[in-house]
Amino acid sequence: MVLTVGSPFPPHTLTMVTGPPGSAYDELGAQYQEVLRHAGIDLRVIRTEGGVANLARLQDPASGVQVGFLESGLTDQKKSPDLHSLGTVSLEPLWTFFRGGTRGNGAREKLRSKRISIEPEGSATRVLARRLLALNGVPETSVVLLGLPPEQSAEALLHGEIDGAVMLSSWRSPVVRRLLVADGVVLESYPRADAYVALFPSLYKVVLPTGVADLARNIPPRDVTLLAVETSLVVRKNLHPALQYLLLEAASEIHGGPEIFHKAGRFPAAEAINLPLSTPARAFYQSGLPFVYQVLPLWLAGITQRLLILLIPLFVVVFPAIRFLPAIYSYLIERRIYKLYGELMMLEADLDRSSAPAPYDLATRLEDLTRRANHLSVPLRFSQRLFILKSHIAQAREEVEKRQEAMARGASKVRLERTADQGDG
Repeated sequence: MVLTVGSPFPPHTLTMVTGPPGSAYDELGAQYQEVLRHAGIDLRVIRTEGGVANLARLQDPASGVQVGFLESGLTDQKKSPDLHSLGTVSLEPLWTFFRGGTRGNGAREKLRSKRISIEPEGSATRVLARRLLALNGVPETSVVLLGLPPEQSAEALLHGEIDGAVMLSSWRSPVVRRLLVADGVVLESYPRADAYVALFPSLYKVVLPTGVADLARNIPPRDVTLLAVETSLVVRKNLHPALQYLLLEAASEIHGGPEIFHKAGRFPAAEAINLPLSTPARAFYQSGLPFVYQVLPLWLAGITQRLLILLIPLFVVVFPAIRFLPAIYSYLIERRIYKLYGELMMLEADLDRSSAPAPYDLATRLEDLTRRANHLSVPLRFSQRLFILKSHIAQAREEVEKRQEAMARGASKVRLERTADQGDG
């Protein structure tokens, strides 16, 4: 895991960008606030125009934004190297509502001179809607494109002020649910959805079942094929791991249930569509919440995990070293003893050679060897070897002393004989 720079303790505040009022992202922001509040984290939610605006805030380190919702297809790792994904959390269909439906043989004829809201600049809806218009050969000059947020779009559509409204939002959006059952408003289908998905792999094909909005009134009166994008929960890569785990836990609680377009457990998912999964996210999807976060408070779990990350490699190095320390220490002590043994063996070899130095020279060398052996301090378990060394040195000294005495007697006898010879003469 990559350690964050700065304090090892996770901050108590977090800033999230969501979406415009009335959008699903706006509703989700409130749910994340509630879940994180129970963990002692103050989540500050900033409403934006949508995914493009969210991306701009997340990419700007000076904005203070650390987490937000991002639709697929808006960026990639090369364009946003400082962003990581915590996985996908929802499907966002592209809802296209018209008053009374559109008529005509082609897209150009259907949409000519229509007043259509495709949400403000900064929304992913606007990016996708303009892309689809271009694919169908509809010049933007032939359509009146308005930038109303979802709530205003719904009001304007219901009052006949505009002809259509396009919005990327989930089934749970209050605006979507309101327009689905509104009189005089029709949800348009995308019969060529497979072609769009083939051209843009970031798109998905989903089907809104007949009657799902209102069974009593059979709304919609037939299955409606829609295009959809997946939404990722995106963070700045230096966000504290503890907060990333907390967000992943919140995502599991908020997005884990079933919905119209997917079964329970589909989200959050370990899908790195445009951005790579963060290290905590990969660990979370592989083995769940780390043990320290299950048993310790958030602030303590964060620093404990960091310490473990630092200490485990240290233990890998230190423990084997500790295991071999006694052997290394024994080798060093024995080497000191064997060094003196080596000198003693050379001295004994000199004694045995006919060209041996004078015994007095050997005595001097033995005195030095004896002194060094007496001053050699070793642990108790090596004392026997040291005692044996001293015994061998003592034996060598006895041999040298015998030779010295023999040499002294020989020299005295020679002097006596010379004295006697001088007296006879």
